[in-house]
Amino acid sequence: MKPVIENDILLDEILSGLKQPQKTLPSKLFYDEKGSELFDEICRLDEYYLTRTELKIMQDNINDIASIIGEDKILVELGSGSSIKIRLLLNHLPSLTAYIPVDISEEHLYKSVHNLKQEYPHLNIIPVVADYTQWFTLPDIIKNSNDVDAYFPGSTIGNFLPEEARKFLKRIKEICGTSSGLLIGVDLQKDKQILLNAYNDEKGITAEFNLNILNHINNLFQSDFDLNNFYHCAVYNYKESRIEMNLISIKNHTINIGGEKINFIRGEKIITEYSYKYTLESFSELVKDIYTVEKVWLDKNKYFSIQFLKAV
Repeated sequence: MKPVIENDILLDEILSGLKQPQKTLPSKLFYDEKGSELFDEICRLDEYYLTRTELKIMQDNINDIASIIGEDKILVELGSGSSIKIRLLLNHLPSLTAYIPVDISEEHLYKSVHNLKQEYPHLNIIPVVADYTQWFTLPDIIKNSNDVDAYFPGSTIGNFLPEEARKFLKRIKEICGTSSGLLIGVDLQKDKQILLNAYNDEKGITAEFNLNILNHINNLFQSDFDLNNFYHCAVYNYKESRIEMNLISIKNHTINIGGEKINFIRGEKIITEYSYKYTLESFSELVKDIYTVEKVWLDKNKYFSIQFLKAV
């Protein structure tokens, strides 16, 4: 399949964000092939507690997690990656009817699928190249929503504004079926410095990842963002309980994109990502009327949670 991102729609989304008093860019643009590779590097950083904490929770509770998913299921992974998290699930769900990884980055997705097919030759793997933040269609193999569970690893749900998160979860429920389940990672509130270190690593990988969003736009639309005109900055917003990832303009300058000019002044920021941090209570409140929280698994420090939700 070819990518589902329609360039004209995406360009409109980019221009709309850049024309706002507070400029924004859609965080889904992080994940071209290079961005996906950089994120894999981020996941291995000492400061980035999220991946290793989530993985430890899965390793400690994998039998329980597999049991609650059950047998003969179709597993739909939203934003599939190349980490071992999905392998843990696949190893403990031998009766899966099919595994359907969904990802926006075609190159990264097919590379991962190629590797998985070598490791799991008898597993029916059906990749879907799609922007999972929009409506997409699952393969015809799905006949009954009781057979479908979605898997949304990492802390990506935190990248949505709360009302957008609710709309996203409603859409996933509709796509996967009204009796489907959702295994989801949810990052939790914690000490500010732990959060700031995770998004401002010493090696500068997160900065490179953030700036790469401009390269991706240049490649898609022949725009002329100069990465040397911006620097990465991540801050914690106490009031909103979220990390805000920014690109800050170093000087006054103008870029060209889609036949339009966008002006920047020195010190002006583009918000590229929010990352909300929830309590167990606030997340349960967020998902009510869409899903019920059936089970929660935590690490010893209560930094992160893996939750199994059931559609209502």
